[in-house]
Amino acid sequence: MSDRSHGSNLRLPDDVVAAMRAELPVAAQRVIDTVIREVPSYSEPFRGRMGRNIESAVMIALGGFLDMVSTDKDGARGIEPVVEAAYALGRGEARSGRTMDALAAAYRVGARTAWHELSLNAVDAGLAPGQLAAFAEVVFDYIDQLSSTSVSGHADELSTSGRVRERHLERLADSLLAGADDATLTTLVERAGWSPPTTLTAVVLPESMVGAVRSQLDARTLLASSDDPGLGEHLHLAVLLAADLSDPARHELLTALADREAMVGPSSRWQDARTSYLHTLRAVNLGLEPTASADVHDHLVPLVLTADRDALEALRTRVLAPMVGLRPSTVDKLTETLRAWLLHQGRRDDIAAALFVHPQTVRYRVGRLRELFGDRLADPQFVLEATIALG
Repeated sequence: MSDRSHGSNLRLPDDVVAAMRAELPVAAQRVIDTVIREVPSYSEPFRGRMGRNIESAVMIALGGFLDMVSTDKDGARGIEPVVEAAYALGRGEARSGRTMDALAAAYRVGARTAWHELSLNAVDAGLAPGQLAAFAEVVFDYIDQLSSTSVSGHADELSTSGRVRERHLERLADSLLAGADDATLTTLVERAGWSPPTTLTAVVLPESMVGAVRSQLDARTLLASSDDPGLGEHLHLAVLLAADLSDPARHELLTALADREAMVGPSSRWQDARTSYLHTLRAVNLGLEPTASADVHDHLVPLVLTADRDALEALRTRVLAPMVGLRPSTVDKLTETLRAWLLHQGRRDDIAAALFVHPQTVRYRVGRLRELFGDRLADPQFVLEATIALG
């Protein structure tokens, strides 16, 4: 309680306090009845066990008030349980999902009813008319303090539960990226109170954009922790797991991320979010220019070609084996010519345009390739291997 309540000099005669205390159960019941009638949000909570607890809290609050205005110098000690109960009531309201609006209305109605009942009892017990105004001030100040304490409890619960839930959601996101088993994921989902979507889509983007982008996505979108080792040197990037990203939403997201160092991965079952993440991470690590497309679907070829770098290098070595022993500069020219010949299906003018050389130069180089590779240039298997190796 604040100093306003403790500092009040109003002390009521013992017989007046005793008279009001004798009628306390009646006064408490009328407060409850009035709140139920005038604050619809509280018609249901007052039923059953919860209702009995609230009735007890009302009795404690009114009893604490009488302790405060009694002539007993130690009466204020009875107020501490009331303060704790008011704080707990605010937290309980937050946990039940109700805002402070209903509780504030209940306090207003309760204060009015309590004042009406207590003042009638006090006057009947002989309270002097001159003390009635001071009595009213203390009653309403007391209820106001309890209301403020409940507001603090409500705010603290929201703050605490919000932070706790965010930590649970972050842990869920990290576990999804790590490929946790279904049993672990089920436990984390329940603990976080998260409603699983059908799909999740990994999105790697600058941390500075997380707030703006996340606000445009499904509310079930998850944010991973900032210490993901997979991002390596990309410490300024963050990972979102976008829930049920539709095609229109994906298009809008790609537009928002244009010309930024970002990547939107493929969608996958929510339990398989790691698959989407690994594709996205590999695309980020390709070393693309910031102006490159942020859609992983536009980078599937280099992703496939770099899926196993050792195997790719071995294939490249086998394909280019006929050039072993040639000067490095000659190998480079013939290799780029072979690649262009494969991509442009032997069309000399197109090859010349791609290499910025004269068609006669192309004719000479292709002739040299035929000398080195012979019939293999017409072998479909070799063409496939060479296309992949030089892709």
